[in-house]
Amino acid sequence: MAEDISYTNGHQRFRYRAAAIIIEEGAICFMSSPSEDYHYSVGGAAQFGETTEEAVLREVIEETGQQYEIDRLVCFHENFFSNSNGVLRGLDCHEICLYYLMKPKGKQFQSQIEDETVHWIPIQELENHRVFPTFIPQILKGLDMGIQHIITKNEEQ
Repeated sequence: MAEDISYTNGHQRFRYRAAAIIIEEGAICFMSSPSEDYHYSVGGAAQFGETTEEAVLREVIEETGQQYEIDRLVCFHENFFSNSNGVLRGLDCHEICLYYLMKPKGKQFQSQIEDETVHWIPIQELENHRVFPTFIPQILKGLDMGIQHIITKNEEQ
């Protein structure tokens, strides 16, 4: 099994990640875990020798139990953040993530695999929830603009 492209050196952590934007019936699929107080995008670290396309397809299956197809790449995100709680507590993080829009299947699904649970948040209600990345509404507004490049610094998670 290949290793995740992720490492920690002292208080610094780097991760190369691929994530999915899954929209069904006007809502976006997010994940949650009992160890975190927010919702996060479906996805995870790419493994050595794996493309981000392969990684996002694998992560969607692992986290949701669902098989989706990629529509297109919509965002390249450079993320620099610190975390004061949860599994990344005390780490200065540098993450590069490619976000892929998935082809809709037309129906929301429910899933809980291990301690991660799927949540569907209506697009119009995103501002009422603590979700990461916070720029998902920006990505959705710019879907017809091609690939977006977003840099966030010091956005605490």
